[in-house]
Amino acid sequence: MTDAIPVGSMVPLTGPSAADGREFRNGLVLAAEEINAGGGILGRSIALHFADTERQTADDLVRATGLLIEKHQVHAIINGYNIGSQNIEYEQVADAGIIYIHNNTLLQHHDTVMGDPYRYFGFIGDPAEYWYGQGFIKFISWLRDTGQWRPRNNRLAIISGAKPYSIVIANGMAGVASHFGWEVTFGPKIVPISTTNWHDIIDDALACDPAVLANTHFYAGDLAQFQVQLMDHRPKSIVYLQYGAMHHTFQDIAQKKAIGIIVSTVIGLLNDEIGQAFRKKYYRRFGESATPQVGCETYSALHHYAIAAALAGGTGGPGQFAQNRRVAEQLKNTVYRSVVGAIRYHPEWQAAVPYPDATTDPSLGIPHLFYQIQNESLDLVLIAPEPYNSGRFVLPPWLS
Repeated sequence: MTDAIPVGSMVPLTGPSAADGREFRNGLVLAAEEINAGGGILGRSIALHFADTERQTADDLVRATGLLIEKHQVHAIINGYNIGSQNIEYEQVADAGIIYIHNNTLLQHHDTVMGDPYRYFGFIGDPAEYWYGQGFIKFISWLRDTGQWRPRNNRLAIISGAKPYSIVIANGMAGVASHFGWEVTFGPKIVPISTTNWHDIIDDALACDPAVLANTHFYAGDLAQFQVQLMDHRPKSIVYLQYGAMHHTFQDIAQKKAIGIIVSTVIGLLNDEIGQAFRKKYYRRFGESATPQVGCETYSALHHYAIAAALAGGTGGPGQFAQNRRVAEQLKNTVYRSVVGAIRYHPEWQAAVPYPDATTDPSLGIPHLFYQIQNESLDLVLIAPEPYNSGRFVLPPWLS
Protein backbone atom coordinates (compact mmCIF):
# COMPACT_ATOMS: atom_id res chain seq x y z
CA MET A 1 0.00 0.00 0.00
CA THR A 2 0.98 3.64 -0.39
CA ASP A 3 1.48 6.00 2.54
CA ALA A 4 -0.83 5.21 5.44
CA ILE A 5 -3.74 7.47 6.38
CA PRO A 6 -3.23 8.79 9.93
CA VAL A 7 -6.37 8.53 12.05
CA GLY A 8 -6.33 9.86 15.60
CA SER A 9 -8.28 9.02 18.71
CA MET A 10 -8.63 10.85 22.02
CA VAL A 11 -9.40 8.22 24.66
CA PRO A 12 -9.24 8.14 28.48
CA LEU A 13 -6.60 5.44 28.89
CA THR A 14 -6.06 6.57 32.50
CA GLY A 15 -8.40 8.20 35.01
CA PRO A 16 -11.99 7.34 36.07
CA SER A 17 -13.13 6.31 32.57
CA ALA A 18 -10.13 4.14 31.72
CA ALA A 19 -12.33 1.03 31.49
CA ASP A 20 -14.19 2.63 28.59
CA GLY A 21 -11.01 4.08 27.11
CA ARG A 22 -9.44 0.65 26.71
CA GLU A 23 -12.50 -0.61 24.85
CA PHE A 24 -12.64 2.47 22.62
CA ARG A 25 -9.06 1.75 21.63
CA ASN A 26 -9.79 -1.94 21.11
CA GLY A 27 -12.68 -1.19 18.78
CA LEU A 28 -10.53 1.03 16.60
CA VAL A 29 -7.67 -1.47 16.53
CA LEU A 30 -9.96 -4.29 15.37
CA ALA A 31 -11.65 -2.13 12.73
CA ALA A 32 -8.33 -0.85 11.36
CA GLU A 33 -6.98 -4.39 11.13
CA GLU A 34 -10.06 -5.47 9.15
CA ILE A 35 -10.04 -2.43 6.86
CA ASN A 36 -6.32 -2.77 6.16
CA ALA A 37 -6.64 -6.50 5.49
CA GLY A 38 -9.30 -5.67 2.90
CA GLY A 39 -7.16 -3.15 1.04
CA GLY A 40 -7.53 -0.06 3.19
CA ILE A 41 -9.22 3.08 1.89
CA LEU A 42 -8.66 3.11 -1.88
CA GLY A 43 -5.41 1.23 -1.41
CA ARG A 44 -4.12 3.20 1.58
CA SER A 45 -3.88 1.56 4.99
CA ILE A 46 -4.99 3.23 8.23
CA ALA A 47 -2.40 4.10 10.89
CA LEU A 48 -3.89 4.77 14.34
CA HIS A 49 -2.56 7.37 16.79
CA PHE A 50 -3.87 7.59 20.36
CA ALA A 51 -3.80 10.48 22.83
CA ASP A 52 -4.71 9.88 26.48
CA THR A 53 -7.39 12.30 27.73
CA GLU A 54 -6.87 11.20 31.36
CA ARG A 55 -9.58 12.93 33.44
CA GLN A 56 -11.22 14.43 30.33
CA THR A 57 -10.86 18.04 31.47
CA ALA A 58 -10.84 20.91 28.98
CA ASP A 59 -7.03 21.10 29.26
CA ASP A 60 -6.74 17.35 28.62
CA LEU A 61 -8.82 17.62 25.45
CA VAL A 62 -7.02 20.68 24.10
CA ARG A 63 -3.66 18.99 24.62
CA ALA A 64 -4.77 15.70 23.05
CA THR A 65 -6.35 17.42 20.03
CA GLY A 66 -3.24 19.49 19.43
CA LEU A 67 -1.02 16.42 19.62
CA LEU A 68 -3.04 14.52 17.03
CA ILE A 69 -3.43 17.40 14.58
CA GLU A 70 -0.06 19.11 14.88
CA LYS A 71 2.26 16.17 15.45
CA HIS A 72 0.50 13.33 13.65
CA GLN A 73 -1.37 15.37 10.99
CA VAL A 74 -4.40 13.12 11.32
CA HIS A 75 -7.09 13.12 8.63
CA ALA A 76 -9.81 12.24 11.12
CA ILE A 77 -10.31 11.93 14.86
CA ILE A 78 -12.57 9.07 15.93
CA ASN A 79 -13.19 8.23 19.55
CA GLY A 80 -15.73 7.37 22.19
CA TYR A 81 -16.79 9.90 24.76
CA ASN A 82 -14.86 12.57 26.64
CA ILE A 83 -17.45 13.85 29.09
CA GLY A 84 -16.79 17.09 30.95
CA SER A 85 -14.90 19.17 28.39
CA GLN A 86 -18.16 20.45 26.87
CA ASN A 87 -16.86 20.06 23.30
CA ILE A 88 -14.00 22.53 23.75
CA GLU A 89 -11.99 20.56 21.16
CA TYR A 90 -14.45 21.55 18.42
CA GLU A 91 -12.61 24.78 17.66
CA GLN A 92 -9.26 23.10 17.05
CA VAL A 93 -10.87 20.45 14.87
CA ALA A 94 -12.82 23.05 12.90
CA ASP A 95 -9.70 25.15 12.39
CA ALA A 96 -7.93 22.09 10.95
CA GLY A 97 -10.91 21.14 8.78
CA ILE A 98 -10.75 17.41 9.50
CA ILE A 99 -13.48 14.86 10.15
CA TYR A 100 -14.43 14.29 13.79
CA ILE A 101 -16.67 11.42 14.94
CA HIS A 102 -17.19 10.93 18.66
CA ASN A 103 -19.64 9.69 21.28
CA ASN A 104 -19.68 12.68 23.62
CA THR A 105 -23.47 12.32 23.62
CA LEU A 106 -24.06 16.04 24.28
CA LEU A 107 -27.08 17.98 23.08
CA GLN A 108 -24.76 20.99 22.92
CA HIS A 109 -23.40 19.48 19.70
CA HIS A 110 -26.72 20.17 17.94
CA ASP A 111 -26.61 23.86 18.78
CA THR A 112 -22.96 24.22 17.76
CA VAL A 113 -23.32 22.50 14.39
CA MET A 114 -26.62 24.13 13.46
CA GLY A 115 -25.21 27.52 14.45
CA ASP A 116 -22.50 27.32 11.76
CA PRO A 117 -22.77 24.13 9.67
CA TYR A 118 -20.13 25.31 7.20
CA ARG A 119 -17.50 25.53 9.93
CA TYR A 120 -18.44 22.51 12.05
CA PHE A 121 -18.74 19.23 10.22
CA GLY A 122 -18.09 16.88 13.09
CA PHE A 123 -20.50 14.09 13.99
CA ILE A 124 -21.87 12.39 17.10
CA GLY A 125 -21.88 8.69 16.36
CA ASP A 126 -24.74 8.19 18.80
CA PRO A 127 -27.82 10.22 19.76
CA ALA A 128 -27.42 13.09 22.25
CA GLU A 129 -27.87 12.42 25.96
CA TYR A 130 -31.32 14.06 25.99
CA TRP A 131 -32.74 10.95 24.37
CA TYR A 132 -31.70 8.82 27.37
CA GLY A 133 -34.15 10.69 29.58
CA GLN A 134 -37.10 10.74 27.21
CA GLY A 135 -36.37 7.19 26.05
CA PHE A 136 -36.32 5.84 29.61
CA ILE A 137 -39.76 7.27 30.38
CA LYS A 138 -41.08 5.77 27.14
CA PHE A 139 -39.49 2.43 28.10
CA ILE A 140 -41.05 2.14 31.57
CA SER A 141 -44.38 3.25 30.10
CA TRP A 142 -44.07 0.52 27.46
CA LEU A 143 -43.40 -2.07 30.19
CA ARG A 144 -46.50 -0.85 32.03
CA ASP A 145 -48.76 -0.56 28.99
CA THR A 146 -47.84 -3.98 27.56
CA GLY A 147 -48.48 -5.69 30.89
CA GLN A 148 -44.90 -6.84 31.40
CA TRP A 149 -44.83 -4.99 34.72
CA ARG A 150 -47.55 -3.68 37.00
CA PRO A 151 -46.21 -0.72 39.00
CA ARG A 152 -47.52 -0.26 42.56
CA ASN A 153 -47.94 3.44 41.93
CA ASN A 154 -46.85 6.14 39.47
CA ARG A 155 -44.03 7.60 41.58
CA LEU A 156 -40.55 8.15 40.20
CA ALA A 157 -37.36 9.00 42.13
CA ILE A 158 -34.39 10.41 40.21
CA ILE A 159 -30.76 10.69 41.36
CA SER A 160 -28.25 12.47 39.13
CA GLY A 161 -24.49 12.78 38.97
CA ALA A 162 -22.98 16.27 38.86
CA LYS A 163 -21.76 16.08 35.25
CA PRO A 164 -23.89 18.06 32.76
CA TYR A 165 -24.40 14.77 30.89
CA SER A 166 -26.13 13.21 33.89
CA ILE A 167 -28.12 16.34 34.71
CA VAL A 168 -29.50 16.67 31.16
CA ILE A 169 -30.64 13.03 31.27
CA ALA A 170 -32.26 13.44 34.69
CA ASN A 171 -34.01 16.63 33.62
CA GLY A 172 -35.13 14.90 30.43
CA MET A 173 -36.81 12.21 32.53
CA ALA A 174 -38.45 14.76 34.82
CA GLY A 175 -39.55 16.95 31.92
CA VAL A 176 -41.63 14.32 30.12
CA ALA A 177 -42.68 12.05 33.02
CA SER A 178 -46.10 13.62 33.56
CA HIS A 179 -46.94 13.26 29.86
CA PHE A 180 -46.78 9.49 30.32
CA GLY A 181 -48.61 9.37 33.64
CA TRP A 182 -45.64 9.44 36.04
CA GLU A 183 -45.06 11.72 39.03
CA VAL A 184 -41.52 12.70 40.05
CA THR A 185 -41.64 12.60 43.86
CA PHE A 186 -37.90 12.82 44.52
CA GLY A 187 -35.25 14.78 42.64
CA PRO A 188 -33.58 15.07 40.40
CA LYS A 189 -31.16 14.97 43.34
CA ILE A 190 -27.63 15.85 42.23
CA VAL A 191 -24.71 14.06 43.89
CA PRO A 192 -21.00 14.85 43.52
CA ILE A 193 -18.62 12.81 41.36
CA SER A 194 -16.94 9.87 43.14
CA THR A 195 -19.81 9.32 45.55
CA THR A 196 -19.20 6.06 47.41
CA ASN A 197 -21.46 6.40 50.48
CA TRP A 198 -25.02 6.32 49.17
CA HIS A 199 -27.03 5.31 52.25
CA ASP A 200 -28.46 8.73 53.15
CA ILE A 201 -29.41 9.49 49.55
CA ILE A 202 -31.04 6.07 49.20
CA ASP A 203 -33.02 6.62 52.43
CA ASP A 204 -34.31 9.97 51.15
CA ALA A 205 -35.26 8.57 47.75
CA LEU A 206 -37.07 5.51 49.13
CA ALA A 207 -38.94 7.62 51.68
CA CYS A 208 -41.13 8.76 48.76
CA ASP A 209 -42.11 5.12 48.10
CA PRO A 210 -41.30 5.21 44.35
CA ALA A 211 -42.21 2.45 41.93
CA VAL A 212 -39.18 3.46 39.85
CA LEU A 213 -35.73 4.53 41.06
CA ALA A 214 -33.36 5.94 38.42
CA ASN A 215 -29.72 6.94 38.93
CA THR A 216 -28.16 8.87 36.02
CA HIS A 217 -24.66 9.02 37.54
CA PHE A 218 -22.57 6.96 35.12
CA TYR A 219 -19.22 5.96 36.66
CA ALA A 220 -19.16 2.17 36.93
CA GLY A 221 -17.46 1.94 40.33
CA ASP A 222 -19.75 4.51 41.96
CA LEU A 223 -22.85 2.83 40.54
CA ALA A 224 -21.67 -0.54 41.84
CA GLN A 225 -21.39 0.86 45.36
CA PHE A 226 -24.86 2.38 44.97
CA GLN A 227 -26.35 -0.97 43.98
CA VAL A 228 -24.62 -2.90 46.77
CA GLN A 229 -25.82 -0.40 49.37
CA LEU A 230 -29.31 -0.19 47.83
CA MET A 231 -29.81 -3.91 48.39
CA ASP A 232 -29.35 -3.32 52.12
CA HIS A 233 -32.53 -1.19 51.98
CA ARG A 234 -34.75 -3.74 50.18
CA PRO A 235 -36.33 -1.29 47.72
CA LYS A 236 -39.84 -1.79 46.36
CA SER A 237 -38.84 -0.21 43.07
CA ILE A 238 -37.47 -1.32 39.75
CA VAL A 239 -33.99 0.17 39.39
CA TYR A 240 -32.38 1.89 36.41
CA LEU A 241 -28.65 2.70 36.40
CA GLN A 242 -27.12 4.89 33.71
CA TYR A 243 -24.71 3.28 31.26
CA GLY A 244 -21.80 2.43 33.60
CA ALA A 245 -23.62 -0.65 34.86
CA MET A 246 -22.86 -2.29 31.51
CA HIS A 247 -19.23 -2.76 32.47
CA HIS A 248 -17.45 -5.76 33.92
CA THR A 249 -16.07 -3.29 36.48
CA PHE A 250 -19.61 -2.76 37.79
CA GLN A 251 -20.37 -6.46 37.79
CA ASP A 252 -17.10 -7.37 39.53
CA ILE A 253 -18.06 -5.16 42.47
CA ALA A 254 -21.83 -5.62 42.64
CA GLN A 255 -21.76 -9.34 41.73
CA LYS A 256 -25.07 -11.10 42.50
CA LYS A 257 -26.56 -7.91 43.90
CA ALA A 258 -26.59 -6.61 40.32
CA ILE A 259 -29.22 -9.15 39.26
CA GLY A 260 -32.42 -7.35 38.30
CA ILE A 261 -31.08 -3.90 37.46
CA ILE A 262 -31.88 -2.20 34.15
CA VAL A 263 -29.25 -0.30 32.18
CA SER A 264 -29.40 1.33 28.78
CA THR A 265 -27.25 2.78 26.06
CA VAL A 266 -28.15 4.86 23.03
CA ILE A 267 -25.45 2.94 21.21
CA GLY A 268 -24.61 -0.68 21.92
CA LEU A 269 -24.00 -4.11 20.51
CA LEU A 270 -26.96 -6.01 19.08
CA ASN A 271 -27.56 -9.68 19.77
CA ASP A 272 -28.39 -10.51 16.16
CA GLU A 273 -26.25 -12.51 13.74
CA ILE A 274 -24.02 -9.53 12.94
CA GLY A 275 -23.58 -8.59 16.59
CA GLN A 276 -22.83 -12.12 17.71
CA ALA A 277 -20.16 -12.54 15.03
CA PHE A 278 -18.52 -9.31 16.19
CA ARG A 279 -18.67 -10.40 19.83
CA LYS A 280 -16.80 -13.61 19.03
CA LYS A 281 -14.13 -11.73 17.03
CA TYR A 282 -13.71 -9.22 19.81
CA TYR A 283 -13.24 -11.85 22.50
CA ARG A 284 -10.77 -13.77 20.34
CA ARG A 285 -8.74 -10.60 19.78
CA PHE A 286 -8.86 -9.03 23.25
CA GLY A 287 -9.86 -11.79 25.69
CA GLU A 288 -13.02 -12.81 27.52
CA SER A 289 -12.68 -9.96 30.04
CA ALA A 290 -13.09 -7.34 27.29
CA THR A 291 -16.38 -5.48 26.76
CA PRO A 292 -17.53 -5.60 23.13
CA GLN A 293 -20.68 -3.68 24.10
CA VAL A 294 -18.40 -0.61 24.38
CA GLY A 295 -15.75 -1.35 21.76
CA CYS A 296 -18.47 -1.68 19.13
CA GLU A 297 -18.94 2.11 19.17
CA THR A 298 -15.57 3.11 17.73
CA TYR A 299 -15.43 -0.06 15.63
CA SER A 300 -18.60 0.97 13.80
CA ALA A 301 -17.52 4.61 13.46
CA LEU A 302 -14.21 3.76 11.78
CA HIS A 303 -15.88 1.39 9.31
CA HIS A 304 -18.48 4.04 8.48
CA TYR A 305 -15.74 6.64 7.97
CA ALA A 306 -13.79 4.30 5.67
CA ILE A 307 -16.85 3.71 3.48
CA ALA A 308 -17.65 7.43 3.29
CA ALA A 309 -14.04 8.36 2.50
CA ALA A 310 -13.85 5.79 -0.28
CA LEU A 311 -17.10 7.09 -1.80
CA ALA A 312 -15.73 10.63 -1.57
CA GLY A 313 -12.57 9.68 -3.47
CA GLY A 314 -10.22 9.65 -0.50
CA THR A 315 -9.42 11.40 2.76
CA GLY A 316 -8.05 14.85 3.48
CA GLY A 317 -5.46 16.01 5.99
CA PRO A 318 -5.45 19.22 8.02
CA GLY A 319 -6.28 22.20 5.83
CA GLN A 320 -7.92 20.13 3.08
CA PHE A 321 -11.39 21.48 3.81
CA ALA A 322 -12.97 20.75 0.42
CA GLN A 323 -12.09 17.06 0.45
CA ASN A 324 -13.18 16.56 4.03
CA ARG A 325 -16.48 18.28 3.32
CA ARG A 326 -17.00 15.70 0.57
CA VAL A 327 -16.34 12.97 3.14
CA ALA A 328 -18.79 14.65 5.54
CA GLU A 329 -21.49 14.71 2.87
CA GLN A 330 -21.01 11.00 2.25
CA LEU A 331 -21.30 10.31 5.99
CA LYS A 332 -24.63 12.16 6.02
CA ASN A 333 -25.90 10.45 2.87
CA THR A 334 -24.79 6.88 3.63
CA VAL A 335 -26.88 4.84 6.06
CA TYR A 336 -24.57 2.21 7.54
CA ARG A 337 -25.97 -1.00 9.01
CA SER A 338 -23.35 -1.71 11.64
CA VAL A 339 -23.06 -4.04 14.62
CA VAL A 340 -24.91 -1.35 16.62
CA GLY A 341 -27.77 -1.03 14.14
CA ALA A 342 -28.50 1.52 11.44
CA ILE A 343 -26.36 4.64 11.75
CA ARG A 344 -28.07 7.52 9.96
CA TYR A 345 -26.84 11.04 10.61
CA HIS A 346 -29.48 13.73 10.85
CA PRO A 347 -28.81 16.28 8.08
CA GLU A 348 -28.94 19.23 10.49
CA TRP A 349 -27.87 17.82 13.86
CA GLN A 350 -25.14 15.65 12.35
CA ALA A 351 -25.90 13.19 15.11
CA ALA A 352 -27.15 9.62 14.87
CA VAL A 353 -30.96 9.43 14.81
CA PRO A 354 -32.36 7.27 17.66
CA TYR A 355 -34.97 4.52 17.29
CA PRO A 356 -37.70 4.39 18.55
CA ASP A 357 -37.26 7.80 20.22
CA ALA A 358 -37.04 9.96 17.06
CA THR A 359 -38.00 7.56 14.25
CA THR A 360 -40.38 4.61 14.16
CA ASP A 361 -38.42 2.92 11.36
CA PRO A 362 -35.72 0.59 12.78
CA SER A 363 -33.86 0.70 9.45
CA LEU A 364 -33.37 4.47 9.78
CA GLY A 365 -32.28 4.85 13.38
CA ILE A 366 -29.80 3.49 15.88
CA PRO A 367 -31.70 1.56 18.58
CA HIS A 368 -31.84 2.84 22.17
CA LEU A 369 -31.04 -0.45 23.89
CA PHE A 370 -32.33 -1.51 27.31
CA TYR A 371 -30.67 -4.41 29.10
CA GLN A 372 -31.42 -6.28 32.29
CA ILE A 373 -29.04 -8.43 34.33
CA GLN A 374 -31.11 -11.55 34.92
CA ASN A 375 -28.85 -14.38 36.06
CA GLU A 376 -25.83 -15.29 38.17
CA SER A 377 -23.52 -15.20 35.16
CA LEU A 378 -24.40 -11.46 35.05
CA ASP A 379 -25.19 -11.54 31.34
CA LEU A 380 -26.84 -8.46 29.91
CA VAL A 381 -30.18 -9.54 28.42
CA LEU A 382 -31.48 -7.18 25.75
CA ILE A 383 -35.15 -6.56 26.61
CA ALA A 384 -36.00 -3.56 24.36
CA PRO A 385 -36.70 -2.19 21.85
CA GLU A 386 -38.51 -4.53 19.52
CA PRO A 387 -37.51 -6.07 17.10
CA TYR A 388 -33.96 -6.17 18.51
CA ASN A 389 -34.77 -7.61 21.92
CA SER A 390 -33.67 -11.16 22.67
CA GLY A 391 -35.47 -11.46 26.01
CA ARG A 392 -38.22 -9.96 28.14
CA PHE A 393 -38.26 -8.02 31.37
CA VAL A 394 -38.35 -10.15 34.52
CA LEU A 395 -39.25 -8.98 37.99
CA PRO A 396 -36.08 -8.21 40.02
CA PRO A 397 -35.36 -10.70 42.83
CA TRP A 398 -35.88 -8.05 45.51
CA LEU A 399 -39.48 -7.65 44.25
CA SER A 400 -40.21 -11.35 43.73
